[in-house]
Amino acid sequence: MSTVKFAIVGTGSVVPIHAQAISNISDAELVAICGRSAAKTQELAAKLKCDSYSDYQEMLKRPDIDVVSICTPSGNHADLGVEAARAGKHVIIEKPLDITLEKADELIKACQTNNVKLGSIFQRRYSDGVAALKSLLEQGKLGKLIFGGCYIKLYRSQEYYDSGAWRGTWELDGGGVLMNQGIHYIDMLQFLAGPVAEVQGHCGTFGHEGLAVEDTAAAAVKFQSGALGVIEGTTCAFPGLVSRVDIYGTEGSAVIENEVLTSVQLKSGYEYKAGSSAEKAGVSSPDISFECHRRQFQEIVTAIRNDGEFPIDGTEGRKALEVILAIYKSAFTGKKVLLPLSDSLFMKDLAKNGGF
Repeated sequence: MSTVKFAIVGTGSVVPIHAQAISNISDAELVAICGRSAAKTQELAAKLKCDSYSDYQEMLKRPDIDVVSICTPSGNHADLGVEAARAGKHVIIEKPLDITLEKADELIKACQTNNVKLGSIFQRRYSDGVAALKSLLEQGKLGKLIFGGCYIKLYRSQEYYDSGAWRGTWELDGGGVLMNQGIHYIDMLQFLAGPVAEVQGHCGTFGHEGLAVEDTAAAAVKFQSGALGVIEGTTCAFPGLVSRVDIYGTEGSAVIENEVLTSVQLKSGYEYKAGSSAEKAGVSSPDISFECHRRQFQEIVTAIRNDGEFPIDGTEGRKALEVILAIYKSAFTGKKVLLPLSDSLFMKDLAKNGGF
C-alpha cells in the first residue's frame, strides 16, 4: 500500500483538524468528505481539495477508501462506524466511541467480525507532557499512586448550546461537560493513574437555560490500585479557566495543565525538562491540537501499512466512556457505582426523567 486514503464523515469544527493531520502525513491522503448538507459539504471539500458526498452509502462503495474518520454528533458514531466496517473500511471515531456501552460494543464487534481496525481519537495522550509523565509513572519515579484527579474548568455560552439542535441532548450529545468536553481529561486520568474501580458522583445544570444534560459535575473516584481521586467538570467557569490533571505518589507529584506538564516534584531530586518552547513557557501551543492529532494519525497510518494494531483501539477508547457512564449512573441513582458496568440501559430512564 503506497498511500493510505481517508474519507471523513461530518462537517463540524473538528473536521479541518483531522484533514490537516492527514495532509501532513507523507503516506496519507484525504480523498472524500461526506455531510448531510450538500452545499456545506461541497464548500468544505473545495477547501480541503477532495471529493464531496451527501450519500454515505455511495461514498462507501469507493474501493480506494481505506479508512473512514467519523466526526459527527456522538449519538450516531457507532451506526456510521458499523456501516463502514461492513464495507471493509477501517474506522476512526472522534471521541466518544458512542454514548452507550451497548453501541460501543456493537461497533467493536462489527470491526472484529469484518476484520478491520477500529481507532478512538484521544490525541491528548500524544502531547509531550502526557507522554513524559506516562514514562515517569511506568518507571516508578512517583512511587505508589496515592491520588489522581482531573479538573475541567471551561466556559460555554448559552449561544453555544443553542447553535446546534444536537448540542446538550441525551440523544445525540450523550451528556454534557463530562461526555462532550471532559472525556479527554478523564481519558488522560485513567491512562495515567490506571483503571477506575468505583465512583460516587453528582451532576447538575446550573448556568444554562433549557439544557437537558449536566453543565457541572463532581465525582469521588477509587482506582483499582486503591488510590483515591476526583473528577470535576463545568462549562460555567467564565471565561474558561485552566484544566488540569494531578498525580500524587509516595515519591513525588506531577501536574498537567492544558496538556502541558507544568510541574514534576520528586523526592529523588529529578527535574523534568520540558521539550517544546510552549511547555517551557507553561502554555499550550496554538497548534498543539493539530500536532497531537497528526501524531495519532501517523501511528494509525503506520499500523495499517504494517498490519499492526491501532495504539488506541476500540477497547481502549471505551474506558473513558465507561467511567463517565458510571458517574451518570451514580448521580442518577444516588448510589456508589462499581466498575465494570454491566450495561448502560439506565441512560434511557435518565433521558426520560429529563436529566438529574
